[in-house]
Amino acid sequence: MLNIEDLVVFVRTVDLGNLSAAGRDLRMTPALVSSRLMRLENRLGVRLLNRTTRRANATPEGAEFYDYCLRIIREAEEAENALAGRRDLPKGVLKVSAPVGFGRRHVAPHVPRFLEKYPDIQFRLVLTDRFTDHIEEQVDLLIRNAELPDSSIISRRLAGNQRVLCASPEYLANHEDIREPADLQNHNCLLLRFPGSRQYQWSLKGLNGTVNLSVSGNMDTDDGEILTDWCLAGLGIALKSVWDVKHYLEDGKLTVVLPDQPPIAPDIHALYPHSRYLPPRVRVFIDFLVETYAHYPIPISQ
Repeated sequence: MLNIEDLVVFVRTVDLGNLSAAGRDLRMTPALVSSRLMRLENRLGVRLLNRTTRRANATPEGAEFYDYCLRIIREAEEAENALAGRRDLPKGVLKVSAPVGFGRRHVAPHVPRFLEKYPDIQFRLVLTDRFTDHIEEQVDLLIRNAELPDSSIISRRLAGNQRVLCASPEYLANHEDIREPADLQNHNCLLLRFPGSRQYQWSLKGLNGTVNLSVSGNMDTDDGEILTDWCLAGLGIALKSVWDVKHYLEDGKLTVVLPDQPPIAPDIHALYPHSRYLPPRVRVFIDFLVETYAHYPIPISQ
């Protein structure tokens, strides 16, 4: 009989295209990954992967077998999740992706308390400002404050969110006044840019309805923390969430631009793939965050 763990190793190798990458994801050495794959191929009597030093691509037989493996793994996980849900004993690896700043300030500090309640869960936190592909990265849960990119993803609201346009007092003192949204097009706008990012267009709550502006500047980055640093250094105007810059606004290091016409801000959501069964480890973490943010000592939004 086939070993389901070998099937998982095969699927992750195909997904990531590299034995070393699959090993890192599964916490295995490349040698162990290779051994598992060889055992699977010997069992089936066919070559599943064409391997080079850098890549591992599925053969035609491997591509066909991959679809069967996905179905087997999914059904096995759903069966385990259904039983685990009845026992109310969440366990296993929980992989969560969150934006860098939000993850550091408002997710990571609460993980120890969560694991005290559920010690059988192994927690992996991936911090990135990019919108992670939950299938490619095998992420159980995404935490994001952005529009949903995929109708196959289910969302649950965790907390409200408020965004502001902000700049340092030095920048504002040395540049022309900003009295209306159109004036932003004459300023250096610092942008968070990566594949799929929409921050090159700012949508504001104008006095007479939504105002959509295409903005530009001479600096952009895929790291929200760097964007804040540039803003503090007086290099331009940035669009930031209040949870990210609240203390800088309070101590005067940053000033809100156009306070009466703020950016439109999607709420903070937990996102997960559509599935008949939501794994208990994911369900209890979402519930934990909802409860945590409902009683948060420092508001995420003002």
